[in-house]
Amino acid sequence: QVQLTESGGGLVQPGGSLRLSCTASTRTSSRFTMGWFRQAPGKEREFVAAIRWNGGQTYYEDSVKGRFTISKDNTKNMVNLQMNNLKSEDTAVYYCAADGTLMLSSIRNKYQYDYWGQGTQVTVSS
Repeated sequence: QVQLTESGGGLVQPGGSLRLSCTASTRTSSRFTMGWFRQAPGKEREFVAAIRWNGGQTYYEDSVKGRFTISKDNTKNMVNLQMNNLKSEDTAVYYCAADGTLMLSSIRNKYQYDYWGQGTQVTVSS
C-alpha cells in the first residue's frame, strides 16, 4: 500500500507560479508511474502530467506543455509539479496518483491508477 500526500497548493494571480509536491509513504519501485490529475468544479478529473520512476520519461496534457514541469526526487520519494504562467482555467483540485503496472497507453487514464492523494486546491485569480 502506498500513501500519497500532496502539498503546495494555494491562491496565485494569473501569470504566477506554484510548485506542488507529492510524497510517497514508502519507497516506490522503479516500475512505478507517478501522475498529476486535476478536477475543476463540475468537471471530470483530467490528466495533467506523469513521469516514469525508472528512466524519468515525462508526459503532459497539451494545455500545460511549456508551462508545467514534472520532476522526481528519488532520495525523498517525491514528485514535483512546477506550474508557471498560470491561467484561470488551471484552477482545480490537483491530485497526485501512482501505479506500478501502467502501460504507456494507460498513462493518461485516471481509472488505471491504484493510489491517490487527498488533493490540494490551486486557485488562479486576480
